[in-house]
Amino acid sequence: MKSNDWLHGFRHSSPYINTHRGRTVVLTIGGDAIAHDNFINIIHDIALLSSLGVRLVVVFGARPQIQERLDEAGVESSFHRDLRVTREQHLPLVLQAIGGLRAYLESRLSMGLVNSPMHNARIRVSGGNFVAARPVGVLDGIDFGYTGRVRRVDVAGIEKLLELGHIVLLPPQGYSPTGDAFNLSYEDVGSQVAAALQAEKLIMFIDDQGLLESDGSLIRELSARQANERLAAGAVTGHDAALLKAACDACVKGVRRSHIISYVNDGALLEELFTRDGSGTLVSGDHYEQIRQARVEDIGGVLELIQPLEEQGILVRRSREMLETEIDRFVVAERDGTIVGCAALYHYPDEGAGELSCFAVDPNYRRSGRGDDILAMVEKLARGQGIQQLFVLTTQTEHWFRERGFQPSTVQALPGPKLASYNTQRNSKVFVKTL
Repeated sequence: MKSNDWLHGFRHSSPYINTHRGRTVVLTIGGDAIAHDNFINIIHDIALLSSLGVRLVVVFGARPQIQERLDEAGVESSFHRDLRVTREQHLPLVLQAIGGLRAYLESRLSMGLVNSPMHNARIRVSGGNFVAARPVGVLDGIDFGYTGRVRRVDVAGIEKLLELGHIVLLPPQGYSPTGDAFNLSYEDVGSQVAAALQAEKLIMFIDDQGLLESDGSLIRELSARQANERLAAGAVTGHDAALLKAACDACVKGVRRSHIISYVNDGALLEELFTRDGSGTLVSGDHYEQIRQARVEDIGGVLELIQPLEEQGILVRRSREMLETEIDRFVVAERDGTIVGCAALYHYPDEGAGELSCFAVDPNYRRSGRGDDILAMVEKLARGQGIQQLFVLTTQTEHWFRERGFQPSTVQALPGPKLASYNTQRNSKVFVKTL
């Protein structure tokens, strides 16, 4: 029998397609990834993203290709602090390697063979002197020569090309007002460009599934703070550390999400963007705001948040004593030390169900996606507890929940303990979502 798995997956990807359409995504691809056999599939996936209306900036690296040029010329080069020291006599070889790789990428993105994923793609690829650079200078007594760092990004120039539907291709190369060219770290270019554009996502490729724990298991999610703590503790080293630092820097500067995914696994890019669980490691920004498990010291902030809604009859009243005993069931959204959102999860293990309760967001933040982020956190916790269905009782926000996959249900379908305590005077409506 023919499998319809593709049909199920395609239908369930539509919310993600709608979410990403018109958003800016920066892809950062190293030279190792470009040399890998799976890279042609990444090219096909880039073409697909472009056809779906994603605004794409592709930043590429060229370290192995540069090393190959230097080796062929019999030239020795050195690294310090994970940066190549670029002597003046090395620069022509470096620029040749970068230029050759850029031409290769443009040719791959220009394919249009019949019976191939690129047929009729007609992708326009543009580049230019969009990155201004400055020299690294002398560090630890070592002159880095023509190795540089990003100084400024021409946001207006890149945005004009993105508005025209072009894929913007940026090399690990920058220019100074003196007319000099500099060899840049592609991780630095990707992070700085994503931050300057306030991109929705920065995606970086690695040879593993993502970042791994010491036991080899995948680290699925880190906040920027958690990631920086790992870096400070030396728990992440080498190239992994460079990628994670770039991901953190982008998030701290306003990029909503950074992703570290595999260039080896076919389809990792699409899986990361168009499925609920993704494929690699997600790094989320939390410099000013974070969504986390509630703590006892949050009780005052939660009470202040929910009191107006209780007075309006939107939420059931909760005393401070009740919150003190149930605070471990809550998640909160904290911004600059202030609680701006909260929700509670109550587990009914006999029925495999969970209740989403006491869901509140400060009125000043309701149009900024806080509610969606809190809901995502609760759903993640629910799945971790083995909850198969999440239900909510509401008198005012029916449509908000229906737009997020909750379906109308009946009072009689509630778990026994909840049914016994149901308040008929409130006459709340019941909605259920299968996780």
